[in-house]
Amino acid sequence: MYKNGKYRETDKMSDLICENYPMVLVMSRFGIALGFGEKNIGEVCRQNGVDPCTFLTVVNFLTEEVSAPMTNIDKCLSIEALITYLHNAHAYFLDFRLPHIRRKLTEAIAGCPKDVAFVITKFFDEYAAEVNKHMSYEEKTVFPYVRGLLKGVKDPKYNITIFRKHHDQIEMKIIELKNILIKYYPGPGSNLLNSVLFDIFATEQDLASHNHVEDYLFVPAILALEKTIQ
Repeated sequence: MYKNGKYRETDKMSDLICENYPMVLVMSRFGIALGFGEKNIGEVCRQNGVDPCTFLTVVNFLTEEVSAPMTNIDKCLSIEALITYLHNAHAYFLDFRLPHIRRKLTEAIAGCPKDVAFVITKFFDEYAAEVNKHMSYEEKTVFPYVRGLLKGVKDPKYNITIFRKHHDQIEMKIIELKNILIKYYPGPGSNLLNSVLFDIFATEQDLASHNHVEDYLFVPAILALEKTIQ
């Protein structure tokens, strides 16, 4: 898969980032730092102990906006590397992004009526709790199950189809929060409030891409892996 994708190992990492700035987050979630000079994607990946095929699979999957589950998963794809990517994304959302937005949101709505501020904060906290629940399940149940598969151990009581059927969408709360801020926020607008809104929109899009990788790349890869284990 993606041997004929837009990006290949011989392309410069800097070109990839400059042409698709959201790939900064993808790079970071694979544990790759900035400061790679003129090196190509393959060189940067290998120097950082990252499987180039897995990195390029995710990059091309996202930049080509694939909208269906992948069927012919490339043999060189490292599921362990993909789990590391997903795990680091979870840490980014739960430990950095959502707390950062909450701090900015609290400051931005400090001047509005207390009851309104309470409702806005409550909506955000409920959304953050949903994201936490969603990702904690993957950390505690899905990833250990897959690591067992990688060792040749199949759990008779669980399979990736269970996860796929219950991979709940977590967008509704954030949509409600956006509507409150955009349509019904009672106070005067501010640069800080607009900045928070931009952050919320960006986070919603980032989470959608994250779920897309899980649904259309990770799950098909695990389905293929399950078939190899008796």
